[in-house]
Amino acid sequence: MRWQGRRESQNVEDMRSEGGGSSGGGGRVMGGGMGLLVIAVIVWLLGGDPMALLSQMGEQGGGITSSESGVSTPRSPEEEAAARFVSVVLADTEEVWHDVFQQNGGTYSEPKLILFSGQVNSGCGRASAAMGPFYCPADQNVYIDLSFFEQMRDELGATGDFAQAYVIAHEVGHHVQKLMGTSDKVSQLRGRV
Repeated sequence: MRWQGRRESQNVEDMRSEGGGSSGGGGRVMGGGMGLLVIAVIVWLLGGDPMALLSQMGEQGGGITSSESGVSTPRSPEEEAAARFVSVVLADTEEVWHDVFQQNGGTYSEPKLILFSGQVNSGCGRASAAMGPFYCPADQNVYIDLSFFEQMRDELGATGDFAQAYVIAHEVGHHVQKLMGTSDKVSQLRGRV
């Protein structure tokens, strides 16, 4: 698939350096467990109140985020290429679905694609990379940890750009179902059964 040099979508939010977090800007909690204890001890040794720190962290819904600490995870050229690839595929889906909706007298509302690493907070709750890519109807975003492509290749034998593009198109398909009301009708029918 020839994708390099083509238009990339502007609807990609890269939260990989935040280690997840939420689309509202939160980041991954760094130093949970033992690391949190070490931070509390350092605060205490510097004359601070560790309980106030812990209380403040709880109110904010987390701890020290990677963006707050200035920590940035370096990315390999392969990871950057994968991020550009999904952006190009998302742009392709935008063009196709805009045309289809317009031909049928409608307007297509584009989803945002959230890149994350490890875990993420979505409108549908906290999710981990172990779930694989997913669409959240509550916030109308597509979520993917790019390590899923490695898993597809290594564990499932699904190699190549087409298999990866299919994953993105599939999740966007769930968005289209949401826009058309299909997913809501299915949910209503499930509730009756």
